[in-house]
Amino acid sequence: MNPEDGNAAALPSGRFEGRKDFQQLVRDALACAAREGWREIILCDATFADWPLGERAVAESLQAWSASGRRCTLVAKSWDDVIRRHARFVTWRRTWAHIIEARACASADALDLPSAIWSPGWVMQRIDPERSNGYSGSEPERRVLLRENLQEWLQKSSPSFPSTTLGL
Repeated sequence: MNPEDGNAAALPSGRFEGRKDFQQLVRDALACAAREGWREIILCDATFADWPLGERAVAESLQAWSASGRRCTLVAKSWDDVIRRHARFVTWRRTWAHIIEARACASADALDLPSAIWSPGWVMQRIDPERSNGYSGSEPERRVLLRENLQEWLQKSSPSFPSTTLGL
């Protein structure tokens, strides 16, 4: 099974509503990424404050996904909430710094920055982060449009969220 194609059947397609559905989609997507060996993932959100990144199951999925040849790009307006709220995620980021590119777009309006997961075979995007409503799916048009949107934000961003803090 091609990991870039097989994930469409394992994950839902269509609208989702509410924080619980959104958080479960995040958990399911990262578990699927680990199970199917997605080569590339982009996680984007203004603050990641309400993502379940600090949960043990999510950390285990990310750990299982991490391997040579994989790539994860992280985009946020600010990493302050992640550092405060998601210790397991911060530890995972530190351990796997060589496959993770973390970027910040400090000048972005928090409501404009997409809240999304992108992979070559499946995407999820919250259209209304306040109510956690959005859509997910594997349709090629949806994946291309989200990738183009994320590329625009990546061009406006700069490296951030270092894996280590150097003291003087």
